[in-house]
Amino acid sequence: MTIAENRKAHFNYHIEERFEAGIVLEGWEVKAIRDGQVQLTDGYVVIKDGELFLIGLRINALRSASTHVRPDADRTKKLLMQRAQIRRLIGKTEQKGYTLVPLNLHFKGSYVKVDVALAKGKAEHDKRNTVKEREWEREKGRLMRHKVSSGGKD
Repeated sequence: MTIAENRKAHFNYHIEERFEAGIVLEGWEVKAIRDGQVQLTDGYVVIKDGELFLIGLRINALRSASTHVRPDADRTKKLLMQRAQIRRLIGKTEQKGYTLVPLNLHFKGSYVKVDVALAKGKAEHDKRNTVKEREWEREKGRLMRHKVSSGGKD
């Protein structure tokens, strides 16, 4: 079940590969995520000392959070993956133009997981082409619906 999605990722990047990673969370964060108080839009993944960290994942604390907890909505979260996968990602991101982008946050059983994509940034003309293709698909759908509803008579 998807909790939050980074919709801008597919528009801004060419997605090469997807990986699933665990995420280290505190108790109040899990409660807030279950309540839907999470935003992934500005998130990105960095590699530091051979480990992956998710920055920009915003989890807003619930008002009923415990009084002894000091919630930090923009805390850096550590991602959990197999060491071999991390080494592979480090090698790929050292290549020109590759970056790691979080795609979505979801539940897998009782655990919260994040899909991380190895992606290459799109150039401005690629983004324009994406918009043109999207608009053409929308227009095609409108024309087909109009044709079906009028019985093929124009």
